[in-house]
Amino acid sequence: MPTLGHALPQLFVTDFARALAFYRDVLGFDVVYTYGEPPFYGMVQCGQAQLNLRHVDASPWRGEVRTHDDLLAAGIPVDDIAALYGEMQEREVPIHQPLTTQPWGLRDFIVADPDGNRIGFHGASPTEADA
Repeated sequence: MPTLGHALPQLFVTDFARALAFYRDVLGFDVVYTYGEPPFYGMVQCGQAQLNLRHVDASPWRGEVRTHDDLLAAGIPVDDIAALYGEMQEREVPIHQPLTTQPWGLRDFIVADPDGNRIGFHGASPTEADA
């Protein structure tokens, strides 16, 4: 079987400029490119994590399903989850779920962008990281 590369999540945003500013200025991602005039599609990147932003006139999410089921748009592994969480707190990033050690052993936290897309950052628990 061929080797798969990394996934490139596509996030649906209703205000492309606002979303781009959030990922660049708040979360610290670099803008890889934008497309269209005015831009309606683009990619942001931080480290190896890449996210595609796609303008839509209305969110495809209906009702409270995303909130009720706490659905993630993307999950990003981090080598030092505590350090990243500390940076996010210092930058006053709006945190949807604080740093938590999950029953299955991962530590994670979740941020939500202005459109409600939830981005999860996860890393090993301290005992796993030290092993």
